[in-house]
Amino acid sequence: MFRSLEWKLAAALVLATGTQASAQEVRLFSFEGYSEPEWVEPFTEATGCEVSVAYTGSVDEMFAKMVGSDGADYDLVSIDTSIVERYLDQGLIIPFDMSQIPNTSNLLPSFSSVAEVMSGGETYGVPIAWGSLGLIYDKEAFPDGVDSWEALWSPENAGHVLALDDANNNVTNAAIVLGLEDPFNLSDADFDAVKMKLIEQKQYLISYYAGFEEGVNMWDSSEATLMFSMGEFQTVELANRGYDVVYSIPDEGGIGWLDTWALSKGVEDSECAHQWVNHYLDGETGPAMTAKNGYGNTTNESPGLDYADKLVWLRPVEDFDRRVSVWNEVKAAQ
Repeated sequence: MFRSLEWKLAAALVLATGTQASAQEVRLFSFEGYSEPEWVEPFTEATGCEVSVAYTGSVDEMFAKMVGSDGADYDLVSIDTSIVERYLDQGLIIPFDMSQIPNTSNLLPSFSSVAEVMSGGETYGVPIAWGSLGLIYDKEAFPDGVDSWEALWSPENAGHVLALDDANNNVTNAAIVLGLEDPFNLSDADFDAVKMKLIEQKQYLISYYAGFEEGVNMWDSSEATLMFSMGEFQTVELANRGYDVVYSIPDEGGIGWLDTWALSKGVEDSECAHQWVNHYLDGETGPAMTAKNGYGNTTNESPGLDYADKLVWLRPVEDFDRRVSVWNEVKAAQ
């Protein structure tokens, strides 16, 4: 994460203060960009709750760590709507007490009633951010733009391509590129086609990357001109580093995601956890997140994010474990 030294030291102090900090503390396990000093510090001042953060590079890593600790290491996790069901099946999350989150009244209509976060009449995920996994390209290298994902499979671009190391999203995106009817419900033949497509791509890659920062750093230290991106935030950071890049959703379409805060079964400070979620929906935090990181937020309209009609919104998949297995086979292939 791109935080100041002071913020890193402050975070370290929070983690090191032992029982005093843990008396009022919310422990977040999230993707980068959801816990910036601009809204963490006002939250702590207003509530007295300290914030500690652990970042993840992929949905696979997050799930594995939650399973490994049975949720005991974290109070809140940022998970997208497609995997809420998976966390429920494993008993890793518990419902919110919505009476403690009055700021849900600020949610835009599109996010005020999301079926994927509900189960048995209870709310297991509160929507906070949306965006996409689009294509980033160097404007100088592609002055006419890039309108197809097939650019990531072109011999002309060999040695200039970065791709996200994420099982479900790679399988889904490859299915979109192949034009398969339902990228979330693949047949045996579909899985074979997706695996072959992803193995074919390997010869053109610089590398896979895990996490926003790693992807940007790899771009910075290589000859990358194309990237299967983790999202809009990477474009913002590359621009901050002086790169003239464009974020696009190619003609085939792209993956759209809706992230939520979910309450871990191992929550230790439920009050602070609920206060954090309520703070996120105060009508100021969302726009600040959008302005800094480029994500759409769920409380305010997001100017410039005008490609939602080209997105295929993430949904639960036919067999998540099979997707992980296929992805591991892709990475192991020569």
